[in-house]
Amino acid sequence: MPKRFKLTRRFPVAMTEDGYRKLRSFASEAGLDEGEALSFLFENFDAVTDDEQLAHRLRQFNATLDARKR
Repeated sequence: MPKRFKLTRRFPVAMTEDGYRKLRSFASEAGLDEGEALSFLFENFDAVTDDEQLAHRLRQFNATLDARKR
């Protein structure tokens, strides 16, 4: 039986403009709204990420995070 799609929580999220633009683009291409697209990405996180690239990109993001918050 398929999982029922039910929004269980709402939480405030801070996103960069680039991140939100890419989320909207992905959602549009997939025929989803932004919330559905985020649910898909997190439910399938291991399948849609490359472990080596994820670690590298995360290090890059963390290195610039303080400057981006200002």
